[in-house]
Amino acid sequence: MTCLTLGPFAIDPDGVLEPRAPELRPAIRFDWRGRPVEAALHDGALELAAIAGRVPSTAEPGADRASAFEAIRSLPGSLPEGWRVRLLPDHRIQLEAATPVRPAATATTLVAAMVRFALALDPYLDRLDSTCATASGNWNT
Repeated sequence: MTCLTLGPFAIDPDGVLEPRAPELRPAIRFDWRGRPVEAALHDGALELAAIAGRVPSTAEPGADRASAFEAIRSLPGSLPEGWRVRLLPDHRIQLEAATPVRPAATATTLVAAMVRFALALDPYLDRLDSTCATASGNWNT
């Protein structure tokens, strides 16, 4: 029995989340400090990803691409255990983490994990901001 919905999830009376369309990889998207963040339940884990910035284009006058690439190279050694950094083909910088969730995960579990991830992002966003690897604006561009 569903009491209410939270994005792509149905929530039962005990607060347990059930994907409404599991084949679509249900996720909740939100912005943190102007960056898009996604939280998706997949294979017993909560997968979190944030577009942390973008390497400046060579077409941007005065762009300091070398500093941006150096910041990206230095990130893996300083990230929390289980986190990773990816440079996407369009030069967006994505930080990712996954955390296991119990089979009957609740909305509270999901929101708490999203908040912990967002707060833990801050020092890495500051570092990227200081190197001109700026915020990307939205999830798809």
